[in-house]
Amino acid sequence: MAAKISYADVEVGTELPAQSFRVDRATLVRYAGASGDFNPIHWNEKFAKEVGLPDVIAHGMFTMAEAIRVVTDWAGDPATVVEYGVRFTKPVVVPNDDKGAVIEVSGKIAAMLDDEARTVRVDLVAMNEGRKVLGMSRAVVRLA
Repeated sequence: MAAKISYADVEVGTELPAQSFRVDRATLVRYAGASGDFNPIHWNEKFAKEVGLPDVIAHGMFTMAEAIRVVTDWAGDPATVVEYGVRFTKPVVVPNDDKGAVIEVSGKIAAMLDDEARTVRVDLVAMNEGRKVLGMSRAVVRLA
């Protein structure tokens, strides 16, 4: 696959399509199995509360992975992401109900980095329950 978005077709301020990602307890169990991260704060409500959390929380790396999907879906190819980093600011609390939690992610082109390499910086905003859950969420993306 290759990038489907052309460097010539974007500019600073171009917004990527926002997406919402639902996460429930079953999602956390599947992610724990895939990642090998079985920390009980991600699946054991009693333990999470004993250590001072309001409830079970989503894995930070899971939240990070969901956020970058806005970029990879927009660009058309995960390999277009050259660099990606975030700061974990707030946990995504996942209640034990039929709804779970929702991570809402938006993004926009924040900088045109290199005309020759066709790279841009995309800044992402990831929210849950009106709170920013990732800070300094930035990706460098190589476009077509």
